[in-house]
Formats: sequence, structure tokens, C-alpha cells
Amino acid sequence: MENIPEDFKRDFYCGDLRAQHIGRTVWLAGWVQRRRDHGGLIFIDLRDRSGIVQLALDPDRDPAAHSAAEDVRNEYVLAVHGTVSPRPEGTVNPKMPTGEVEVEIDRLIVLNTSKALPFVVDEYADIAENLRLKYRYLDLRRPAAQHNLMVRHKVAQFVRSYLNENNFMEIETPFLTKSTPEGARDYLVPSRVHPGCFYALPQSPQIFKQLLMVSGFDRYFQIVRCFRDEDLRADRQPEFTQIDCEMSFIRCEDIMAIMEKMIAGVFKTVLNIDVTLPIERITYAEAMRRFGVDNPDLRFGLELVELSDLLSQTKFKVFRDALDNHGIVKAINAKGCAAFSRKELDDLTEFVKVYGAKGLAWAKVQEDRQWQSPIAKFFSSEELAALNEALDAQPGDLLFFGADAPKIVNESLGRLRGHLAQKLGLVHKDEFRFVWVTEFPLLEWDAEAHRYTAVHHPFTAPMDEDMPLLESDPGKVRSKAYDLVLNGSEIGGGSIRIHTSEIQHKMFDLLQIGPEEAEEKFGFMLHALEFGAPPHGGIAFGLDRLTMILTGSESIRDVIAFPKTQKAACLLSSAPSPVAEAQLRELGIRLTTRAVKQQES
Repeated sequence: MENIPEDFKRDFYCGDLRAQHIGRTVWLAGWVQRRRDHGGLIFIDLRDRSGIVQLALDPDRDPAAHSAAEDVRNEYVLAVHGTVSPRPEGTVNPKMPTGEVEVEIDRLIVLNTSKALPFVVDEYADIAENLRLKYRYLDLRRPAAQHNLMVRHKVAQFVRSYLNENNFMEIETPFLTKSTPEGARDYLVPSRVHPGCFYALPQSPQIFKQLLMVSGFDRYFQIVRCFRDEDLRADRQPEFTQIDCEMSFIRCEDIMAIMEKMIAGVFKTVLNIDVTLPIERITYAEAMRRFGVDNPDLRFGLELVELSDLLSQTKFKVFRDALDNHGIVKAINAKGCAAFSRKELDDLTEFVKVYGAKGLAWAKVQEDRQWQSPIAKFFSSEELAALNEALDAQPGDLLFFGADAPKIVNESLGRLRGHLAQKLGLVHKDEFRFVWVTEFPLLEWDAEAHRYTAVHHPFTAPMDEDMPLLESDPGKVRSKAYDLVLNGSEIGGGSIRIHTSEIQHKMFDLLQIGPEEAEEKFGFMLHALEFGAPPHGGIAFGLDRLTMILTGSESIRDVIAFPKTQKAACLLSSAPSPVAEAQLRELGIRLTTRAVKQQES
């Protein structure tokens, strides 16, 4: 093994060599993907982050380099010098970007050796995720993993450039801040110099970016790490990255116009896809009415149809009970699906039960537009005709009905809609459909806590025309909030903020946050609003989720360099881990007996 020689100067990345470079002498460096001995001639595929190039070592050309190559194994680190040459006739590899050339080596230096890897560095290898995460530094050598992080880099660089050109300033906000738990749990950090006190890692820079608007910075952005101690899913991590923006003297439409141009630029830069602007806008009420969810996937139909008024006089007990209890009846027409088996229908019934539905009524439409269904007998011929008309039911269609509280019906049928689309092959991964969802409810009622909670966060402004309802009917107040949804995933969300202390205090009253609690948690924010806070609003995009969609990845773990598992553990570094007793004493912390036993187990 040697160090890098004095005359070494890498001329190209391995994957950048092409036919136009034939005849040039080059220095390259990288890892051995594979070595092949063809009875004298040795070929090595050398890999770096840009790709692979073939090296050719001929004992007649350079015996020393050829001799060194005889001992080379996979994942050895090499520096090589040679001449770019055309591949011999019949050996061109059109599947490789460098497939027309090879490098005839006259000098080979082994910079480091490698033990046998726990798995093959190959994008087609099937490797258990836990093993990949334990050896993440090796997993990141795979071309697919490197591609994902390169896409992430491209997104971040484009965003920075776009926002800079639009007069945004990049300003950092604190990581060690005050705990203001609203929603997910905070990650807490004990203070050594203030015994018994704790910092919190920020769930978002929300308050500080609003304070920057009070400070007069007008347009702020930050690509920032955020932390939430919550249960994890495929698209969640305990630490994640936001593209965070805030603007003063701005309206909802202005923010959406600026941000959709940025997202369109990202898609053009990364995928060379033109996003049609302006992006479609629908209200939250319309999204719930047509799709049952506030993050609708517009790549397919299967829209929900409201039947409550049509069935206002129904005698069918299940529907009658739901309507009498202020519920609703909705349906989906699965076109051409009347051939579904009874097992498939039973499976779909079990599927909707996960979302609170008690069951799933169905009807197969026959040639005469009559129904084959356990519930057909409960409807008159006039009602059946009206239902067929409302649902555009044709022979061969399959109708699904939900009847219950609005939240349960919308959630269960909305999720069933997406499930059916996947089952029927209606979802095309190469299609991208954006939609802005606007005018979310400001508040929602928490039946367990017997109080209102903020749908987004307590700093979201109500719609101007709904201000009187804050006193008379808070549950009907709409907010100046907006989410950008792509293919059924929310990729960004924001709102116009409350910028006066009077309305902010009113919001806290509705959330049953009393004056003392408001002062203790948000006092510095409330005081700032009394010193000339401008009207302002903002938005945050999930960089991880956006990159996941751009790369077609199944999980955001695939687009984060060193992700955590679903149990919020780092298999690479074994974090979280116990710390020394001396460190705990310095912080004034003593573990409970239960915690000690868990450590020991």
C-alpha cells in the first residue's frame, strides 16, 4: 500500500470518460468493482461516484502495473495512470456510458486494501435493510444510493439559487431552544449549567422565522434540520430536513405563486419534466367531498359521491341510522369491477375497518342495471334508478358504500379509493399531479380533551370573512392555510400567520391556553407581536419526502445519508446508547429502576 504520489492529479471521474477523450493520458482514482484475468490480460472495473470505467493491464506494456494488478481484489482503493483507448472491436458495451473506451494502464498504485464486504456493492443485490443500515458507509457506495444523494444535492442547490434570486436571505435559527409542545413530542436536551432545566430540539423554526419577520428581514429561508419524537412510518424520521421559508407583506396567492415556480424548477432540473403552472387549487372542503382526504391523488378518478340528500328518506336501517346521527352516506363506483370475487370483497371490507368503518356495503351492477347485492332488497326501484344515475352506474360496475360519521366515511372511502387504484393499476409512477389544497379548518374538536386543537399550529391566521365566527362558531372558521400535494403526498404546507397580539391571544383562548401558560410558553413571541409585526406568512417543504418522490424511492431512509430505523435507532453508531454515570451526575440526572433494567437487558 502506498500514499498518493507527488505527481498524482486526478484528471477525470471514472464515469466521465467518453470516446472524445481517446488518446489522452489520465490519472484516475476509485474502488475496484471487479477484476477479471483473461490469461495474461487483466481487466479491472474502477468505480467512483460518477460511474465505472474499464482498465486494461497488459504485461507487455507495463509488467510492474500488471504484477500489482494480480493481487488486487474487490473494493481495493487504487490510483492509476494510463491512456484512454477505444475498446477492441466486438467488446463495446452500449449499456455503460463509458462502454466505448477503456484505459490502458501503465501505472497502478494500491492506496488501500479491503476486507471482504458483508454484502456486494451492486444496485441489483437484494440486501436486508438492517444489514445495509449497519454498514451504511458501504451501502452508500452502491450507485442507486449515491444517485439518491446526488438528486438531493441538486434539489438543495437549485432551491438555494432560486430563493437567492428572489431576494430571500438564508438565516440560521437556534437548535437549542425552548420546549413548546404542541402536537408531536419534543426531543429534550438537559442543561449542565442550569440544573433541572432543558432545551428542546426544534420541531420547526416556526417562532424564530416569525420573529425574523418582526425584525424586518422580509424574506427568509433555511434548509434546516428538525426533530420530532413521534412514531415512525416509511415517510417519517425523528430528524428530518425542511426547506423553510417566510415572507412579509404577502398574501396566500403570492406565496403559492412563488413556491410553485420553485418546485417546477426542481422538477425541470432533476427530471427534465415541465410542470404546468399555475398548479390547480381546490379547497379543503372540495378535497374532502370528492376524495375523502386532504392530500388527494389526482392521477385517477374513483371520486367519492355524496348520497345523503338523495337518501334522506331511505328505510335501509344502516343508512337511516347514520343519517339520523348527523352522519353521511357516500359511494365509489369502481368501473368494470363487478367480477371481483367474494374473497376480494371481504378483503376490502377488512381494509376499511382499519379506518374505523364498521363494514362496507357493495353492489354489482348487472346488464339491466339491477343490483346483485345483499342490500338491493332494501331499496325501491325508484331509489335504485336514482342511485344508478347519481353514480353513473353501468353494467359491469361495482359500487361501494360507506355510512357513518363524516370523518369515518371520508377516511375509509378515501383510503379505499387509493387502495383500489393500486389494485387496478390506475397509478402511473411516471405521472406527477400537483394540487394546492386551501382553506383548511382553523380548529378541530378533540373529544377526549374536550377542547379545540389547531389543525396546523396556533399561529395560523383565520380567513378575514370568518373572523366573526371565532366568537359564535369556532369549528366553522377557515384558515389561511395551504398544502401542496403531489400524487397523494403532502410535500409542503404553510399559512398566513397571525400578526397581532389581540388575535393571537384570542387563538390561545380557543385552545384553552390560559394567560399564564401562554406567557410561560410563548411570551417572547407575544411580546414581539406588540412591536410592529408586519403581516407575514410562509411555507415549509419536506426535502426528504420530495427527494423520495423524485427518485422513486419507497422510504425516506433511502434518501438520507445516515437514517434511523423505525424504532429511531442508528444501527451504524448504536445510538441512542447509555452514557457514563459521571455525565449523568453532571447533569443532575438519575435513572429510574425501570430504565436501568432496560439498559441491562
